[in-house]
Amino acid sequence: MQTQRQRSPDRRRVLVRMGQLGAACALPWAVPRGAAAAEDTYDSDSVLKAATDFFGQTTEGLAKVLERVFREQGRPNAYIQGQEAAAAVTVGLRYGEGELLMKSGPATKVYWSGPSIGFDFGANASKVFTLVYHLPDPAALFERYPGVDGSLYWIGGAGVNYLRRDGVTLAPVRLGVGLRSGASVGYLHYRREKSLNPT
Repeated sequence: MQTQRQRSPDRRRVLVRMGQLGAACALPWAVPRGAAAAEDTYDSDSVLKAATDFFGQTTEGLAKVLERVFREQGRPNAYIQGQEAAAAVTVGLRYGEGELLMKSGPATKVYWSGPSIGFDFGANASKVFTLVYHLPDPAALFERYPGVDGSLYWIGGAGVNYLRRDGVTLAPVRLGVGLRSGASVGYLHYRREKSLNPT
């Protein structure tokens, strides 16, 4: 009996050690998951190239705005290229359409609209390049996204503001005249089909 009692702690130590080894052996299997996540996102160079090709020009302001978004939000897993039109007489409207592009899968057609409140008058049409973060699948995009207070900023003719809902963050980037009423967007509603209803 005494011998068995002396050996029991040894057995427990062996079992604990085996559990530690098992956990250590499981760690390498976690690495491919992180690598796969990185493969499903866009790096800063590819996003800058895509945005430059889309806008047809590159500016110091555009590069700095994208750099700041990457610094604050990290690597996006999707982006939207599109056009929009906005009109305002203090209270205004914004309509847009484009394509959602993810690393895997085909492009998805999207439409958006939303009310705005600003201090300007008139109308404009522009291109918009939207970085998308933490989107699990294209279907999750189709919601209303309110603007994040205090997130609007612009550098050298390029501007961006953040919209956020249920962990998904959108960062629409506009150049030049497209920035005119960018500050006044209250929210944007993304849809599968075109609609004249701004809400």
